[in-house]
Amino acid sequence: MRLIFLVSLTMVAFAANSILGRLAIGGGYMEATSFGLLRLFSGAVTLIALCMFSGLSLRRDLRQTLWGAAALSIYIVGFSVAYQDLDAGLGALILFGVVQVSMFLWGSFRGSSVSRGQIGGAGIALVGLAVVVWPGDGASAAPLGASLLMALGGLGWAAYSLLGRGARTPLAATAVNFAGATLMMVPGVLLFGGDIVVTGTGGLLAVLSGAVTSGLGYALWYHVLPKLLPAVAATVQLSVPVIAILAGAALLGEVIAVPLVIGSAAVLGGIAVVVLSAPGRRTAARSKTVAER
Repeated sequence: MRLIFLVSLTMVAFAANSILGRLAIGGGYMEATSFGLLRLFSGAVTLIALCMFSGLSLRRDLRQTLWGAAALSIYIVGFSVAYQDLDAGLGALILFGVVQVSMFLWGSFRGSSVSRGQIGGAGIALVGLAVVVWPGDGASAAPLGASLLMALGGLGWAAYSLLGRGARTPLAATAVNFAGATLMMVPGVLLFGGDIVVTGTGGLLAVLSGAVTSGLGYALWYHVLPKLLPAVAATVQLSVPVIAILAGAALLGEVIAVPLVIGSAAVLGGIAVVVLSAPGRRTAARSKTVAER
């Protein structure tokens, strides 16, 4: 029960990033790039403090740090700027769908064993993303530019996840990457941030997103991750867009339209098929059945 509670709390924290971002940026409380910068900075401070408290070394390979920080910066910029126009739930769905599908496609490109079920699931997920972005009604269509920006953020997060797969101490690696991305974001904010708007409410929301739902959320995720099977860890993340959609409707008054429901079901169902159809998972299941017999 304790593990279930901690995993649920982590998923809520991840979904809350979309709610906080949409509320701060879409509500005009803070300019997008400034929100991203403050989120990164407060996240870096929190993660570094956690590493120091845990006795983890922050020494990292410079090349790995630069690549990781660059990928993280792309995610933050795409995420933040997209939430000027996207609803929280829709943004979370696009982000999550692009991350999962792109990581699957990258693994396939690198020669990982792929089943027919996985190919079909990825196709279903891509069709679902097309449905939510182009629902066929011009009045209710999602903003294409913002959708593409969120997709770019998803590609950045997928690249960041792939780069960090081999990290021995993921919490320390994330802390250093957050610090590096903060430095990378400063020139961008000064050059492309436009009229910088930072209100007290916007600053508070950015710090909550960086220090609590990102910093503490990632720390909690790395704590529970070793206790979960890979397939379970991947599947449980299907709840994040659902939580964001429901929270966006309840807290921000966002409309849950029929195309969003259909597209969400296709995206999440397709990704579930990809996860559950993994060749290694089926082999492990058959081995377990043989052993039990």
